[in-house]
Amino acid sequence: MNRRNFFKWTGLAAIAALAGGVTARSAMAGNKYYSGPVSDHFDGTHFFNPNGEEPAGMMDLLRWKLGNGNIPWPETFASPFPQAMPETRVSGDRLVVTMVGHASMLIQVAGLNILTDPVWSERTSPFNWTGPKRVNPPGIRIGDLPPIDIVLVTHNHYDHLDLETLWVLQGRDKPHFITPLGNDAIIRSKVPDAKITVMDWGGQETVAPGIIFHCEPCHHWSARGLNDRRQALWAAFVFETPAGKIYPIGDTGFHSGINYRAAKEKHGGFRLANLPFGAYEPRWFMAPQHQNPKEAVEGMLLCDAAFVAGHHWGTVKLTNEGIEQPVEALHIALDTRKIPRERFRPMRPGEIFDVPASQSATTRT
Repeated sequence: MNRRNFFKWTGLAAIAALAGGVTARSAMAGNKYYSGPVSDHFDGTHFFNPNGEEPAGMMDLLRWKLGNGNIPWPETFASPFPQAMPETRVSGDRLVVTMVGHASMLIQVAGLNILTDPVWSERTSPFNWTGPKRVNPPGIRIGDLPPIDIVLVTHNHYDHLDLETLWVLQGRDKPHFITPLGNDAIIRSKVPDAKITVMDWGGQETVAPGIIFHCEPCHHWSARGLNDRRQALWAAFVFETPAGKIYPIGDTGFHSGINYRAAKEKHGGFRLANLPFGAYEPRWFMAPQHQNPKEAVEGMLLCDAAFVAGHHWGTVKLTNEGIEQPVEALHIALDTRKIPRERFRPMRPGEIFDVPASQSATTRT
């Protein structure tokens, strides 16, 4: 096998590991991360999306990766923003979001510093020598972070749960980790002394006076390797704060808008939603797990978000679309619905979003 084919197939092996194995039936008989009662989204061994779709298996993965339609990315995609130096704290009505990259964001609100799905590693892969590699540096140097109070990990895919980064943050700040069921076992494998709150869909946790975290459904899945598919839960969250409600979603398929409608009904709308809008092609493979820009705009409307910090694009190549296509499609979707583009910001590394405090957002809390 020549060098080019070697890297092609080892790269495919990395993607297969990220994709979670051959089929759902290939998972081990027991659950290696979580043991708990059967529920409407847990069958005693595996988590699932109620009335949803299971992730595709290896044959579909091979069909995708060996097919046509992949648009290459440049080796580098520099952000127009310099690496940020965030404020130490923000207070009052202010809500500030600083983009690190992909799904990693610093959210500063009500005196708290919160990181979502922090990844500072060069690759989002089970291997340090192959797999998706970032094309721009983190928007904040890890040493320039303010003291981190809370680290939110939405699920266990490598582009969202980076054990090396979590280990560094633990040594630096000893933050409070919050994550869905089963992911605590993965985090403790690298950070055994971590303070972790584990949440199920529908759960809530008061993290500070006047600040409540709610764990809510999204349509996704989980895996770290070949034998742990859907053995840890995935989730969206709602932050209820004195400065407004925030709705961070790490990854989700649109799922006919069911979860967006439920979030609006339960929480009454949001000052800010952090929504993924990239990594969506080809649709026949990706639709159950990653919404596209048009669906993200529809989700914004369904959940009644005043503003959106858009993420999951332009840092690591996971799917077929070109590096700037998500933003082009997003602008078309916004313009079609006559939504001002400034309400849905496709965040770039180093970008700082001081979220306006609209009257409607204030009255929602």
